[in-house]
Amino acid sequence: MPELPDLTAVELIAQYRAKTLSPVEVTEAVLARVEAREPELHALYAYDPNGAREDAKASETRWHAGEPLGPIDGVPLTLKENIATRGTPVPLGTAATSLTPAPEDAPAGARVRESGGVLLGKTTMPDYGMLTSGLSSFHTASRNPWDTTRTPGGSSAGAGSAAAAGYGPLHVGTDIGGSIRLPAGWCGLVGLKPSFGRVPVDPPFLGRVAGPMTRTVADTALLMSVLSGVDGRDHLSLPPSSLDWASLSAEVKGLRIGLHLDPGVGLPVLPETIAAVTEAARVFAAAGAVVEPVSPFLRREMLDGLDTFWRVRAWSDMSALPEDRRVKVLPYIADWAAGGADVSGVDAYRGFAQIDAIAVATLRATERFDVVLSPTCPVSAPPADWPSPTNDPRRPFEHIAFTVPYNMSGQPAVSINCGYTSDDQPIGLQISGRRFADLDVLRAAAAYETLRPTPRPWPLAHSED
Repeated sequence: MPELPDLTAVELIAQYRAKTLSPVEVTEAVLARVEAREPELHALYAYDPNGAREDAKASETRWHAGEPLGPIDGVPLTLKENIATRGTPVPLGTAATSLTPAPEDAPAGARVRESGGVLLGKTTMPDYGMLTSGLSSFHTASRNPWDTTRTPGGSSAGAGSAAAAGYGPLHVGTDIGGSIRLPAGWCGLVGLKPSFGRVPVDPPFLGRVAGPMTRTVADTALLMSVLSGVDGRDHLSLPPSSLDWASLSAEVKGLRIGLHLDPGVGLPVLPETIAAVTEAARVFAAAGAVVEPVSPFLRREMLDGLDTFWRVRAWSDMSALPEDRRVKVLPYIADWAAGGADVSGVDAYRGFAQIDAIAVATLRATERFDVVLSPTCPVSAPPADWPSPTNDPRRPFEHIAFTVPYNMSGQPAVSINCGYTSDDQPIGLQISGRRFADLDVLRAAAAYETLRPTPRPWPLAHSED
């Protein structure tokens, strides 16, 4: 039998309803897991065990009365540090930020509170969310539970670590280039980047989304039923919808699937990763899907142009800081952002224009498929003290060539575990879909979840090995 912190949210809700478990006893078990694992993982910021106990007690009272607030009432969860919660500063992962308490909950924070979720605390991120790493000038670097010498990925670093370690079943990250899916891939999780605008965010920005990081597709769908609620603060969000997030059954036979193994630019894909993703495609084909190759569609000028635009944007923010705060930014990020200091207006616009170029190329390359399979990342998790897989600010985005296209095109994409490397590191399979077809992506992931070999047990603390 799994321990209480390892039960899924779906299982917890069923047991709360049956009155065979209480949110209080579950929360106490999760807090004990946090106390045991956090000294080596450093996944949390603003950890609030007393607040969690209060949330759990209130939830217990509601369940006893048969009046839960929402679909996740009493379920322990975390929110990424950049998702504001009332009264907690939002450092954005950097020591350069002024620590001013947030005046109100951001949309994701408001939705989980309204649904009765038990907030354990926030999860760590790197400076300004611009690394596939937990390295930060403000937080202690988070670690990967599968191998604590490695990074969990980023920028939803602490969320990936917390989910893999069993700090409760539900975690919310954000993603503008792969920041949910990359740590999900390296931590063996299900991590969904919803369609752009499906989950309201504040402040909104082109390509940025918030989404679930969980251990199962059903838990991701459950959390999406909460996060996708309407919030007028996001003027870029989608119109209200009535998607049936619990409807995850789908016919695999006849599904048109693309297999995308070469993005066209970036780091070479490890042979073990190619083998694992190819095997996932074979599993779908054996179940009756029609699998066809997808040609490379990302070009060098696209990735470089995006890099230029993001550097200019970062330099715009950093150059506005007082010098005594700017010098506190993580050196790698400071060096990278400085590359935007002298970019001309014309070159900045040309970089920005590559967002549309990427979007068009992605949509055209994938439009004939129901879903597309690819690696989540070409490589496995690097050392915990590396800011990125290249460890080079001149080449910061060579690892996001499979993930970033879907941020720019707005298409939904999920990472789900599809195997392990020879040194026992999880390998992520990315499943992307058509614009707004979030349920199609989750249904394909749910089908694969039943067709794949049984995943390995979740990693234990070193003292439990």
